[in-house]
Amino acid sequence: MCEKLRKVNSWLGGVFGDQPVPLFEVNTRTVDILYQLAQSSEARCSDTALLIEDYKQKTSEYQADAAHLEDVLHGVGLSGASLSEPTANYVSALVDNAMVLRVKDTSLTSFMPAINNLTDDLLEVEKSNRKLERELRALQKRLGSILVLRGNLQEDIDKTTKSQAVESAKEEERLLNVDFVTAKTQERIRQQRLEAQLVSRNMDKSITHQAIVQLSEELRALQNEIILLKKKLESYMDLSPSPSLAQVKMEEAKRELVALDSKLETMKAIK
Repeated sequence: MCEKLRKVNSWLGGVFGDQPVPLFEVNTRTVDILYQLAQSSEARCSDTALLIEDYKQKTSEYQADAAHLEDVLHGVGLSGASLSEPTANYVSALVDNAMVLRVKDTSLTSFMPAINNLTDDLLEVEKSNRKLERELRALQKRLGSILVLRGNLQEDIDKTTKSQAVESAKEEERLLNVDFVTAKTQERIRQQRLEAQLVSRNMDKSITHQAIVQLSEELRALQNEIILLKKKLESYMDLSPSPSLAQVKMEEAKRELVALDSKLETMKAIK
């Protein structure tokens, strides 16, 4: 903790220089953070110093090469000022190419390996591009097949859905029919059981369901006959005066009406 704090204070003093170092809370966490920052800063400063030294060394080498070339040119009676404009342009282009290729000089032995390396890189890139194009065509072909398969699957799903809807409707109808038949069968069985119980108890068969239905039909027939007799009796009321004959007809109609009423009451009682 103390060693880290001393290093942090030393680093902060170097960062702020003549300015006072701002106050901060001294605890384990802040000291650890500042210590890591100090180490990172020192590492970056060290890398930067190495780069500066490398650039300085290269600058010295380039200056020495330039002085050597100047001496060579002076030795053959040439100088930068004495070069024609096209020659100066060629020299400038040669220098630019040397900088792009990152060669140490403009000699042919420096240019050829750099050009060969670039050619190899270009061939590798073209090879990689051709491979990627083949893979892309294969993927496009597979994508087309997948889209066709997806369309077929969607069509099959739609057909299956419609078929399931039809089958579901048929199944529901079948279940309804089965429920109806089952209910009717249970009702018939229940009716037969009740009739059997009535028979076993020596009950009159005239009160069974079938007998009641028959009596109901006979009752409707009798009611229709009564209506007809009443109409017939009303017609006798309008006959011309013949007291004896009218009296006879009226008595006959009344007896028939009384008989029918009696029979009707009996049937109602039975029902």
